[in-house]
Parts: sequence; C-alpha cells; structure tokens
Amino acid sequence: MTSTVETAAEIKPLHLEIPEEQLDDLRRRIASTRWPTKELVADRSQGVQLATLQELARYWATDYDWREAEAKLNALPQFTTEIDGVDIHFIHVRSPHENALPLIMTHGWPGSVMELLDTIGPLTEPTAHGGTAEDAFDLVLPSLPGYGFSAEPAEVGWDPGRTGRAWDELMHRLGYTRYVAQGGDLGAIVTDVMGRQAPEGLLGIHMNLLVTTLGAATPPPADSDEARAALESIKTFTTSGFGYFLEQSTRPQTIGYALLDSPVALAAWLLDHDTDSYEKISRAFLGGEPSGHLTRDRIVDNITLYWLTGTGASAARAYWELGRAQALAAGQPPPEVSVPVGFTTFPGEIFQAPRSWVERSYPKLIYFNKADKGGHFAAWEEPELFSAEVRAAFRSVR
Repeated sequence: MTSTVETAAEIKPLHLEIPEEQLDDLRRRIASTRWPTKELVADRSQGVQLATLQELARYWATDYDWREAEAKLNALPQFTTEIDGVDIHFIHVRSPHENALPLIMTHGWPGSVMELLDTIGPLTEPTAHGGTAEDAFDLVLPSLPGYGFSAEPAEVGWDPGRTGRAWDELMHRLGYTRYVAQGGDLGAIVTDVMGRQAPEGLLGIHMNLLVTTLGAATPPPADSDEARAALESIKTFTTSGFGYFLEQSTRPQTIGYALLDSPVALAAWLLDHDTDSYEKISRAFLGGEPSGHLTRDRIVDNITLYWLTGTGASAARAYWELGRAQALAAGQPPPEVSVPVGFTTFPGEIFQAPRSWVERSYPKLIYFNKADKGGHFAAWEEPELFSAEVRAAFRSVR
C-alpha cells in the first residue's frame, strides 16, 4: 500500500501506491450490496436514506477515481514517525513566508486529514487568499492513531490525553519550540486537552466545537434566548442523533465487522452524523448542489480512505477510549486551560455555543466570532472562511 524511505531523524517520507486489485475489490463489493427496503418515513429519522446511499454507491462504483485523491496526497509532503509505539502519519507543509507560526490541526470523526486539505493553501500562503504574510503558518496535519495511514494502537490507553502528548512530541521532533493547535469534533477534544496539559511552547488553541458542554453532567445556564436555543439543539442531538456515539463509545468492535466488510455499510455509518452535514451531503448526491467544498468527490475521497486503510473499527475505538478516560476521571475536575483560547461558532454546528458558555469554559478567551456560514465540518465545507478564522484567532499570540 505504501513505500517509505527511512531517514536518520526517524521521520520517513510516505508515498501512496494503492494496488489496483484493492480498487477492483472495492467496486465488486459495492456492486454486490444487499440493500434494505426504503425507509418508512420522509426524513432521516430512521437513518441514512436509501436514495442518498444508492446514488453515492452508484457514483462510487462507476464515476469516482481514487487515483486523483492519491495524486493529491502524494503531491504533499507526507511522512510517518513512530511516537509512543504507534506510527503516526502526518502532512507537513512549510510556508514560503518567513516567521510563519507552526500550527498543528487535528481532524475528527467521521473525517480524516482529507477534511483539512483545502485549508493548506490559505493557511500556508495567505497572501494568495486575502491574508498577509504575517498571517502565515507552517502546517502540520496528523492522522489520529487508528485513522487513515496512522497505525492502529496495539493496546488500550490511546485517549485524547495521550494523543495530545504525542502531538507535542511530534511538533518538537519537527524542530518547533513554539506552536499553536486547532481542532474540531474529536480534534477539538484533543486540542482542549492540550490546552489543559499546557506543554512548554504551546502558545494558544482554537476550536470550533465546545466540547466542555456537549455531554456535560451539568448543563450550562439557559439565561438567554441564544442559550435556550443551544440547549434545545443539544437535546435534539442527544435524543435523535446520538446513535453512532453510543455504539462507538460502548461497542466499537461490534460495528467494526460491518465497517471492514461492506463499503456501503461504511459509507452509511460515516454519513449518519449531524443533521446539517447529512443534509448537505445528501444534496450533493441527489441534487447536484454541493455545499461549499462538500462535493461528491471530496466526500467519497474520505470514505475511500477509511475503506482502503481498513480503519473503520480502529477509528471507532477512539470513542471507547474517550469514554474510558472520562469514567476513570469521574469526580476529578480537569486542570484549567492555562493558554489563550480562540473559538469560532458556525451556524450549522450541532449547537451554536453562546459566548457566555465559551467564557465559562475558557476564562482566557482571546477571540470569539460567529461565522455566517459553515457547519460541523467547517474546514471541509468552507476552507477559506475557516482559514480566515484561524488566522484571526492566533494573530495576537504570534
């Protein structure tokens, strides 16, 4: 699947070469799918809708070309390095501008580094995207352990805290003594934890999901219309959109069998996330109307990456590790985040966090903004807008 050349620094360049037989097998499996009957409702309340998934499968098997995604990845500086017993895959793009600020960005589930690729240009070469040279970043995009081309952990214990420590090691291994971190979804959890670990050299963090509120034992106060609307959105998510979270945090191995055996089952599982993202993805296939960069090809790029790397089960285990870590820490308040924090709320997010909630969680809040478009996968959907938010958030810590 891959070829590597070892270097003295224990950082190995990565070049992807997926055998054609794997792509043939993928298409054969799609063609042999046993389909259920159509859902009995007119919305997604019973899950991913048959028409959406059948059109995705048709496109995947007949029109989609993985080689284009492979070439896009191979055109980027990709590497692997072993950290704490796990080979970590990462993309490392240095800015052409002097004094660029090193930034490590963490993807989430059901995403991958694929969701961040279109931010590389705006972040590393901002002068070509409406920014200034002073806004430039050296960008590091790692694949979470058990995701994409990162290896699967061979033991339990790879919770967000361990990942955060690995990310700090990675940045120092790359020669960076000062850097910032960003994340959404699971990446926001890793980034939040890094802010609490406060390793030497971490100048600040930025997130676009308020992970301190989602699933909190005590909900934040409903002291405004904005807060009441956010609480209602959280209730909707936890009562009708929480199935994947519950399964992966309690029984990831069980769902893993389907995810490794059937590409259509994998696609359905990855699509069944928040309502906003699902509806945008569905429109991309059924209506030919992509929302920003959530195009058919980019969506299938991500699903294909999961399939070819066989990481459906190992990625799901990240939720089990998160739940285990939270159970072990029950009753022990986490340390405060001691580094500066930036936060952007996007209108299509699972819930729109009011500034008051963000300030309660992060007293060192230095940047807050409400974007006018974008959803849960903001970097994927609106990379230019997302990148402008990241530039603005870290401007004061350079």
